[in-house]
Amino acid sequence: MNKLLRRKAITAAEDQPHEHRLARTLSWPHLVALGVGAIVGTGILTLIGVGADRAGPAVLLSFVVAGAICACAALCYAEMATMIPASGSAYTYSYSVLGEVFAWVVGWSLILEYSLVVATVAVGWSGYAVGFLKGLGIVLPEVLTHGPAVAGSLFDGTLHFTQAGTNLPAIFIIAVVAGLLMLGTKESANINTALVVLKIVTLALFVGVALPHFDPANLEPFAPNGYGSVPGEGGVKFGMMGAAAIIFFAFYGFDAISTAAEEAKNPDRDLAIGIVGSMVACTIIYMIVAAAAVGAIGYTQFAKSPEPLALILREIGSPGVATIVAAAAAIALPTVLLAFLYGQTRIFMVMARDGFLPTGLARVSKRGTPATITAVTAIFVAFIAAVTPLDLIASLANAGTLCAFIAVAVCVLVMRKRAPDIRRGFTTPLAWLVAPAAILGCLYLFTSLQSVTQISFFVWNGIGLLIYLTYGVARSRATSPASR
Repeated sequence: MNKLLRRKAITAAEDQPHEHRLARTLSWPHLVALGVGAIVGTGILTLIGVGADRAGPAVLLSFVVAGAICACAALCYAEMATMIPASGSAYTYSYSVLGEVFAWVVGWSLILEYSLVVATVAVGWSGYAVGFLKGLGIVLPEVLTHGPAVAGSLFDGTLHFTQAGTNLPAIFIIAVVAGLLMLGTKESANINTALVVLKIVTLALFVGVALPHFDPANLEPFAPNGYGSVPGEGGVKFGMMGAAAIIFFAFYGFDAISTAAEEAKNPDRDLAIGIVGSMVACTIIYMIVAAAAVGAIGYTQFAKSPEPLALILREIGSPGVATIVAAAAAIALPTVLLAFLYGQTRIFMVMARDGFLPTGLARVSKRGTPATITAVTAIFVAFIAAVTPLDLIASLANAGTLCAFIAVAVCVLVMRKRAPDIRRGFTTPLAWLVAPAAILGCLYLFTSLQSVTQISFFVWNGIGLLIYLTYGVARSRATSPASR
């Protein structure tokens, strides 16, 4: 039990072995851009259609609910990131505060989150890229533009394939982004910043064209499936809260900023500004874009589209602008891929440092990037993106994220009791209200996920615990006892 609950002492970035040391090259504008690039992406460009299908116009409230819960979690992340300025995000915080077995569960869940987010965004990018190419007269074979289609359930033995396919564009964009990350952190951050500006300009263009077509009649009925979470066919949860459990995907991404702690020039200042600033900016952007979308045409017209914003523009008679939006999405959506693939590789790197993965994977290249683990991660997520449907991987990614958010909020409360006077670069306001709100909100959203997602999440963590008990616990490099 002492081994399971031992806590890791935090090692300063400068005290890491030279071959495991990351270069401090990022300032707060880079981190804000990293956050906005991660948050504003598939959620508003693609999943708004999935959310509208489940909630109708009440998807506007789904954005509000999911955004409020994420805001509470973001404040908790800002405190922990400045208190423990080390790579690894929620995994590292849990290891330092709660103990090794909790850190393993969180780290295993983060593998699920980041890997599936990258895969989800790659599939979303593929939808826009295929639509853009079609507008130029370039039509890819359908079998190469989507993963296999399935029906039935794995758990009752009725799961079967209904259509073959491999999402080649998704594989392509993951390879491009992985190559950019291996090139260098600062270089990729600069490109990311430029693409984020392009993305914001594109969304402003959509709002400028769609908002004049706003018709209150399109908001009726406002909540056709109710305001709660109603089970539907195949275990899918409908209603405003059911949609919020999916829309939640649209807001997270700020947690990727916390993985940059060892590469921030001034962690105390830069991490807090990056996390809180990006959440505030993105919440405002989402509310405006969502209102313009559901008000322009009836939600049933774009609910099933892989490129809902472009479809809305075509329906209101602006095909030229739709082509521009599709092109900009195809160019700018990789910022989300970059942010989450970046975060995934840093979490893998820290787990390798701790002995849970082969330590050779933590080695950095001459350019100061973990090139080996970046390549391995890219291959892993490219396979997922090639063969998995969008809504399934987005929903399962949410489960891993909810687990991490709960852990970070718990860490804040534990540290407020255990070490109230410890130095905090940022202090969560009303922590005993904000942190419990994050915990309870995340738990409720988890119950609103479809049943197959909940079962898959527990199966995933059951496998993870088995691996930890048979492999990880004996190879852990932590030596500090639980009473430390």
